[in-house]
Amino acid sequence: MDDKIRIIDGEPISLQIKSLRMKSGLTQVEFAKRVGVGLRFLRELEQGKTTVRMDKLVQVLDFLGYHLDLKKNEPQY
Repeated sequence: MDDKIRIIDGEPISLQIKSLRMKSGLTQVEFAKRVGVGLRFLRELEQGKTTVRMDKLVQVLDFLGYHLDLKKNEPQY
C-alpha cells in the first residue's frame, strides 16, 4: 500500500482520512476528541467541504502520522 495521501489524483483526501479513521476503530466523536478538533470540523472534512481550515487539516494529518507535502505541478502544455 502506498503511504502517501494524494490531494490531486486518486481518491480525495477527505475519503482517505475517513477511511484511516475507520481503520483505527474510532467514531467521529472519539477521533475528534483525540485529535483536538471539533466534531463539526471533522464531519465537514470527511464530507469534502472545501472551506476547511488548513491548520486543523494539518492537525488531523499529524495525528494520523502524515504530513502535507507540496509538489509543483508539471506544465500541462
